[in-house]
Amino acid sequence: MIRYLPLAACAALLAACSPAKPQAEFSPGLDMIELMAHVVDPAAFQLWRGAGTEVTEAGVLDLSPTTEEGWKIVEDGAATVAEAGNLLMLPGRPRAPEADWNRHAKLLTVRALEAKAAAEAKDKQAVFDTGGRVYEVCTACHAQFIIAPQEAAEAKK
Repeated sequence: MIRYLPLAACAALLAACSPAKPQAEFSPGLDMIELMAHVVDPAAFQLWRGAGTEVTEAGVLDLSPTTEEGWKIVEDGAATVAEAGNLLMLPGRPRAPEADWNRHAKLLTVRALEAKAAAEAKDKQAVFDTGGRVYEVCTACHAQFIIAPQEAAEAKK
């Protein structure tokens, strides 16, 4: 035990003297409107278009994928939405109150990963259900950060 003490002390000293890893600088490439329009919305619609039914004059159309490619599109959409939740929390993106913003963003990631797992399992009902839960997160966030602020601004006019 005594022999290892100098070795441990030396290792600790080396670790303390090692230069810190440089932190990557981050600069959002898209403003929030563009991030939503070019990343989040298209990915969410990839997920949502692969679930549920559509009632037409010809009857009820099942929107679930019927091919491997179709399931991959749904899965890719869910995966992109999951990562978009992380993008929403990067420096410069969160809106006040930041804790609420980050709560919505984290929940978006969790729910989208559930949808991704449902698509991987090719579970039609689970894709529909988890897609609905993703939608609930989106509408809750929009209600707090888009609709309510717009209504407050219009009330001040």
